[in-house]
Amino acid sequence: MGAGVGVALVVGVAPAVGVAPLARRAGCGRDAAARRRRGGPGERRQWRGQRRRGPAPAPALPVSPGAVPWVALGSGGDTGVAPGRPRPSQPARCAPVAPVGSELCLAAGPPPALAPEGGTAVPIPLPGSSRCPLLRFPAAPGAPRALSQLPRWAPGDCAGSRGSGMAPGAGLGCVGSGRCPGSVTPGCRFCLPGTCPALPAHSWPRGKQRQGARPHPQQPKVMGGWLGRCPRLRTLLLELLLVYVSVPFLIRLFPAILTKFIFLNFLAFPFFVDLRQPALLLNNTVSLRLATEPGVSVGIWHTVPGSRGAEARGQEQRWYEEALGDAHPVIIYLHGNGGTRAASHRVQFMKLMGAADFHIVALDYRGYGDSSGYPTESGFTTDVLALYDWVKARSGNSSIIFWGHSLGTGIATNAARKLQEERGVQVDAVVLESPYNSIREAAAHVPITTIYRQFPGFEYLILDSIALANMFFRNDENVKVLACPLLILHAEDDAVLPVQLGRKLFETARGAYKDKSKVKFIAFPKELGLGHDYISSNPELPALVKDFLNMK
Repeated sequence: MGAGVGVALVVGVAPAVGVAPLARRAGCGRDAAARRRRGGPGERRQWRGQRRRGPAPAPALPVSPGAVPWVALGSGGDTGVAPGRPRPSQPARCAPVAPVGSELCLAAGPPPALAPEGGTAVPIPLPGSSRCPLLRFPAAPGAPRALSQLPRWAPGDCAGSRGSGMAPGAGLGCVGSGRCPGSVTPGCRFCLPGTCPALPAHSWPRGKQRQGARPHPQQPKVMGGWLGRCPRLRTLLLELLLVYVSVPFLIRLFPAILTKFIFLNFLAFPFFVDLRQPALLLNNTVSLRLATEPGVSVGIWHTVPGSRGAEARGQEQRWYEEALGDAHPVIIYLHGNGGTRAASHRVQFMKLMGAADFHIVALDYRGYGDSSGYPTESGFTTDVLALYDWVKARSGNSSIIFWGHSLGTGIATNAARKLQEERGVQVDAVVLESPYNSIREAAAHVPITTIYRQFPGFEYLILDSIALANMFFRNDENVKVLACPLLILHAEDDAVLPVQLGRKLFETARGAYKDKSKVKFIAFPKELGLGHDYISSNPELPALVKDFLNMK
């Protein structure tokens, strides 16, 4: 553009001392870019010696100590327009100059040279390019006393040239990168001439700054509280919210996902344990494998009674199989979800009941531990029935007890019911440790679903989807059919499956059994601290079981 291209810098006036012309401090184009690269105090001398572009210098302007600088912005007009009066056909707009230490970016455009009442317009020559001067006000105490105190122009990208900070009918311009309160568009505040409010006194920073030091732009005020000051945290919270909302819908669309949450067979703890070497954890124990159906075999530990511990040393699997026929009762132990038969509380159970002269045969269902196959409810029942047949073929007339813990309680009643209904065979007893009525009811009480219990559609999206994944484990329906002795054990401080579930199951069974004496419920006081997993650590447990079974 030519020399007539520019904007008007307007300064409110009052009686004061004269100042040097601002036009002498104007710079543009490649010279300004070179000055920025050179930097330092010497740049002032080089800059003054450079050839100016644009119109002749404007006269000195008086500025009072309390005056507030502003910039008149507009489109159209020329330098011949009389200062002090905006043209009615195209009213000028003005933006208050940013506080000390901030930046004011002005873009090249036809200079309206308009000023509000009591102001004086000073045309400033600007380069004819997409870049525009960047005015920096020094971060010195108080407002600038004179235009001569303002540092020269430095080239910079004009945010307004990219569409930021523009008002309809106004010239290109923005106040730094900050936000003016009450602005129509972020970064700029426009008003009609003569109505530009004065900057508040507290906006002018106090303190001293080293002469010649570059001022630092005033940081924009961040709105939105602590989340506005932590964008990464805000992003993280939004992502977590998206996951939280998505999970119920994904479960409804893909119910098979629930098998991972319910069975937890992928958590094969304790880790780095060789299940083929039970002697590292238990005495009098052998590991064996049993094929339950074509292509599926399960891992089993067999612990003989403590009274036969001396005989068991160094014996092979054949001896353990023959030992099952020694008239000691046999417990087929069905553990809960997650982990393997080597978990600490399960090993503790085998030690405790083995010392009480029980045979304990513990298996890992298909998909657990070193067992092959994929976990399913019907597959678990098949595994248990195959193990029952294997034990029964070797135990003779010894009593066989299904002992289920947590998830294993549903497997125990499934197997006992199937034996009774399909074969007409009753298992000698069923012991349910920390049971539930159905897997649907258990899912509604386990801690992992706490965050979704108030979620709209929780029952439809999550609980009802369990049945779509072919998981039922209906203890409440199974006990209505059973006729064998049934012992229910539950700790009052169970935080996983509340004791109320055990009591409810007991009431269901008691109402269905003809011989009420065959059903018994034992609640362990919370003072014992047994929780969900450690009823097996109660030293009185063997005596309670023997008393229920009328054993000496």
